[in-house]
Amino acid sequence: PRHMDSVLDILDALESPARGGSPGTAAALGRGLGVCSTPGCRAVLGEPLGTPERPPALTPGQWQLLTELLHHDPATPELGAVLAPDGSTVALGPLLTGIEAGLRSGGFGRPLPTLDPPADPLLAVTITEALGTSFLLAKGVDNNATALGPGGCWDDVENPQNYTLRGPPSPVPDPVAIGAMDGAVLGARLAREPLPVAELLRGYYGTGNGSEAGRPSSSYRRRNFGALVGQGRLEKEVAAVLELLRTLSPTSELLRDVGTQQVAAVAQRAAREFSERYVECPAIMPRCLWGARPYRGTPAPLQPPLGSVFLHHTLEPSQPCQTFSACTRAMRDMQRFHQDTRGWDDIGYSFVVGSDGYLYEGRGWHWVGAHTKGYNTQGFGVGIVGDFTAALPDPDTLALVRDELLPCAVRFGHIRPDFTLHGHRQLSHTDCPGNALFQEIQSWPGFQ
Repeated sequence: PRHMDSVLDILDALESPARGGSPGTAAALGRGLGVCSTPGCRAVLGEPLGTPERPPALTPGQWQLLTELLHHDPATPELGAVLAPDGSTVALGPLLTGIEAGLRSGGFGRPLPTLDPPADPLLAVTITEALGTSFLLAKGVDNNATALGPGGCWDDVENPQNYTLRGPPSPVPDPVAIGAMDGAVLGARLAREPLPVAELLRGYYGTGNGSEAGRPSSSYRRRNFGALVGQGRLEKEVAAVLELLRTLSPTSELLRDVGTQQVAAVAQRAAREFSERYVECPAIMPRCLWGARPYRGTPAPLQPPLGSVFLHHTLEPSQPCQTFSACTRAMRDMQRFHQDTRGWDDIGYSFVVGSDGYLYEGRGWHWVGAHTKGYNTQGFGVGIVGDFTAALPDPDTLALVRDELLPCAVRFGHIRPDFTLHGHRQLSHTDCPGNALFQEIQSWPGFQ
């Protein structure tokens, strides 16, 4: 299966000193198999040493999987991605290049070159080259061309084999953005303290398809990447790497008629849009990833921007879900109850909030929900998994709704800037969203 656990098994075999391996083995193999195929990446990490052969530590099946995952083909970016235990889909290319850059700047292997003009080598091989060229190309096509996304769906999250993008690919689809953020965060860590890559990744992603007790570190990637880079620094580094690409073939041709001011404008737009989408806004797990049944009947469309947000607690399950597997199970149980017992067309909420760092798509931004009787066409219903009569969700989960979801919904035109926030009990005979949570939201922006 194309799961991170399969990759970790391969890394264990490659890094085993008993079999002649070391922490840099996987990264060097990745370069040989094509993960570092762009001019900027090669300027930082060097040219590959020719096509590698199967190391004796790997079975033919493992070698075939690794070769398929690391063979870079811009036309089919979804082939280089694996499903991580936190439910995110990670492109291995930028993850491995970030790891190699981190190891080498931490003194493990050949030192990294000093780039001229200067650019941060770790960010160049993970995100800034991809981001700069993507926005440069989009600008050349037309102003509405997409330079980021889309996300996608796995055929089966228990046994992931095939990943399909849900729209035309840009050079930075979601898995590349996620792999790049992880590569930058982990590369920075390795630069401070080189350690076995399999051990690092196991600690970061967790294992066993997300069935362990709490949130893995990877579910905090947006916050950690934002703390490491920040929008201002990202803009500066995108501009720097574009100036570097001016000196390299074949990208010099791409930048031939692009002046310094245009480079600055491209870098500003790239940093702003990337930060808005992948750092400041929460990740939303699409229905296909939690195993949603089809909608029954024909959904009624909403007319955005809407004026209200209605906050709920789910009551059942009463415990917050802290892992991808627990939250997806909760989503399926709620949908079954709403469809089979209540007789509704679908799960009632627009979105559900787990305590694993993710939002889960219910009826989503576009379809009328069944969450706040009499008001479903006027606002989005957001349910937080758990019973919050006596206790609150953890601070991260509250911040996800208050500081990320609500401002992002305004920014992208889903709700009006002067939206009102209500607890379910204000509009219906119910204790929802629980006394503790209702008390908490009275200090939030928009509460009425």
